[in-house]
Amino acid sequence: MVEKLLQSGIHWEKKEFRRNEFLKISGSTDTSIYYIEKGSVRIFMMDEKEERIIRFGYTGNIMVCLDSFLSEKPSDLYIQAIKKTIVKTASKKDFYGFVQSDDEHMKFWISILEDLVLQQLERETDLLINAPGERFERVLKRSPKLFQEVPNKYIANYLRMSPETLSRLKKS
Repeated sequence: MVEKLLQSGIHWEKKEFRRNEFLKISGSTDTSIYYIEKGSVRIFMMDEKEERIIRFGYTGNIMVCLDSFLSEKPSDLYIQAIKKTIVKTASKKDFYGFVQSDDEHMKFWISILEDLVLQQLERETDLLINAPGERFERVLKRSPKLFQEVPNKYIANYLRMSPETLSRLKKS
């Protein structure tokens, strides 16, 4: 279905981001939808000068800054390239035109939203689990590709543990 979306007639603009470059900064409104053609990104917020990573995206993923995309209001979230990243970006208007043009397209959008809700519930569960080893195991099982795409320091932040703890868990 992602291929269908890319071939849909939606106007996709190709953009390239260098490592550490921002696709979106805190306080801005972002109603773009992104398809990550190559590379990886992280979505995070700042909490008392500390980054809190809440999501990753990598090659083949569709990404949005969901709160801003849905509300069309500014968001506290940042989206930053972890490495050189190439995305195709489309506007919400174009995307919704595609979604509303056909029942199958609407079902596709609903399935994306349902998947996001389930992922968010998994994430909340992860954050409620005290044992770092269990958080690590859950994420490893759910997203093994993450460990090939994303540097350990970011994964450790996402899992709310030190890089040393993550390293120890990976070795065991």
